Amino acid sequence: MIITAEHIQSSNKPQEIAHARAFNFLAENLDKKGLNVDLLIRQLQELQIAIPSWALGTGGTRFGRFSGGGEPATLIQKIQDVGLLHALNRSSNAISLHIPWDIPEDYDQIGQAAAAVEIGFDAVNSNTFQDQAQQKHSYKFGSLANSDEAARELAIAHNIEVIEIGKKLGSKALTVWLADGSSFPGQQSFRKSLQHTFESLQKIYQRLPSDWQMLIEYKPYEPYFYSTVIPDWGTSFLLANKLGEKARTLVDLGHHLPNTNIEQIVATLMTEGKLGGFHFNDSKYGDDDLTVGSIKPYQLFLIFNELVAGFSETKNPKPAWMIDASHNLKDPLEDLLQSVEAIKLAYAQALIVDRKALAYAQETRDLAMAQGLLQDAFRTDLRPLLQESVRQSGGAISPIGTYRELRVRETLIRERGKDSKSSGL
Repeated sequence: MIITAEHIQSSNKPQEIAHARAFNFLAENLDKKGLNVDLLIRQLQELQIAIPSWALGTGGTRFGRFSGGGEPATLIQKIQDVGLLHALNRSSNAISLHIPWDIPEDYDQIGQAAAAVEIGFDAVNSNTFQDQAQQKHSYKFGSLANSDEAARELAIAHNIEVIEIGKKLGSKALTVWLADGSSFPGQQSFRKSLQHTFESLQKIYQRLPSDWQMLIEYKPYEPYFYSTVIPDWGTSFLLANKLGEKARTLVDLGHHLPNTNIEQIVATLMTEGKLGGFHFNDSKYGDDDLTVGSIKPYQLFLIFNELVAGFSETKNPKPAWMIDASHNLKDPLEDLLQSVEAIKLAYAQALIVDRKALAYAQETRDLAMAQGLLQDAFRTDLRPLLQESVRQSGGAISPIGTYRELRVRETLIRERGKDSKSSGL
């Protein structure tokens, strides 16, 4: 299925008058506050959120998976689905591949498919948390941290292979998430496991092209429940510092214990120039991988508040932006549209914070004023601004509304079949 400019224009037309009224009212109020509305729109348009190849189908838990039909069974179909999202929201211009779930067979064909829907390739993601068919050495007891040198070398070789695949696609980053850890006291040596991990990462780092980054994720628990080799941002930061300039920390919002102050982590990493990117999702208890902004929208805003401040106050490079969610119940494409909207809305709210007034309130210890400034920005309904930025880019005023009006899921089921399941999962 292809969503054309004519489809978008036809869907937008009945909404244009109401949208213009809402946007003009908001724009007038923002202008009175001294905010440059045209600049805000450009900033929102420039924020592009990569879509992970594994999120385009129904996810699941260890208790089961309930596919919804019409899912992308091939890499080309996944690229086409990201193209559908980008046609609707003009905010998702890249796909992030998971290897080996999505190894291209014909790079020219894949490149042409991506170019046809204006999609590029974001970070490539390695997988050493599960054994593949006929794998010589198992990752059951770890990969880069494994006490078995042969297993470590296998994991190293895999990551290097992923880099080579990414180079052919035009990617510029390798994301490394390790499941390595232990479930019982005494199962492994903390120090040896960390040292094995560093030495393994070092070998991978040496194979990075000069214009690439290594993004190191962390996670406090799961699939192991006593210890994880890279359990927190501090360990990731330590490894990134030891590896060199091209290594940075990747922050997955769900990879924290409940009530962790993620915004402070973001501020600290940016101060050190080591914030590499994000995996956006939301959670109530752990790595729930829920729709971004569905549970803690204020926390998402506070994270972006630190990001916007950091853009001007630090020399941290532009982070990589990507969603990492598991769509167990909702239509995956609708869920992704909601997530991208939530991310961009939080960014817009952070952009309108009165930075000078906030700095003054902080310096004079005016707590009520500082809180009020942040909450005033958060409570401002900026949806018309976001909709206008999408409309001016050629997207739909209401991406999900247009998605449903065009009966995209029904069309995909008709084209691919109701039993089509996303590859890799």
